[in-house]
Amino acid sequence: MTMPDFLLHALLAGLALALVAGPLGSFVVWRRMAYFGDTLSHAALFGVAIGLLLDISPTLAVTVGCLLLALLLVTLQQRQPLASDTLLGILAHSTLSLGLVTLSFMPEVRIDLMSYLFGDLLAVSREDLYWIVAGSALVLLILVPLWRPLLAITVHEELARVEGLPVAAIRLALMLLIALVIAVAMKIVGVLLITSLLIIPAAAAQRHARTPEQMALGASLLGLLAVCGGLSLSWFQDTPAGPSIVVCAAALFLLSFLLRRRAV
Repeated sequence: MTMPDFLLHALLAGLALALVAGPLGSFVVWRRMAYFGDTLSHAALFGVAIGLLLDISPTLAVTVGCLLLALLLVTLQQRQPLASDTLLGILAHSTLSLGLVTLSFMPEVRIDLMSYLFGDLLAVSREDLYWIVAGSALVLLILVPLWRPLLAITVHEELARVEGLPVAAIRLALMLLIALVIAVAMKIVGVLLITSLLIIPAAAAQRHARTPEQMALGASLLGLLAVCGGLSLSWFQDTPAGPSIVVCAAALFLLSFLLRRRAV
């Protein structure tokens, strides 16, 4: 039996994202950047609205918007007196609300808001697939040479600075990579579930990994399993694809607690 094109596109897109979400999600967990990811994902809906308003590709608008917001966050964190979590909370809810308000001013535009909020993986087109695979490959290519510097600033930022590493530039690069992955992932799991796909597999792999590389690889493998399991659940039980993937990832996370923790 031949796999339908739309299901093949969904599977390939999900697997491409899972591969890159593993190592990147590991840094999100290590550096406790979950709220940063939430802020960018909420801002993605504003990018969709701007894209529709300017009649450009929503995917391109979301990508540019997330990258610009990441730059804005870095700038504001350096110059404002507010705590980072307060600033992130303000920007997250403000951009999400701005997106919804902007969409309300375009009654002639008909969009499936639920697909943006919760994903519509089974609707991934060939063009979307090219965009997702290209974005994931780009992130991986950039992440490989940055792996050791990122580990250095994650373990001890001050020591990395003393050793001459450009800490600020490396931190900014990580935020931009997260922004790019979130923009790419929006089509798959939706605005409200993107961060969970970054965090849950990495958190499950952390419990049994001895090295950072093992955790990154384990997170990618668990992400691949979650994508395959979620798509199977969606196909056979007619459940929404994005939330089904997250549910499978959560099940794998719970399973990791039933297994004996690997001795270090």
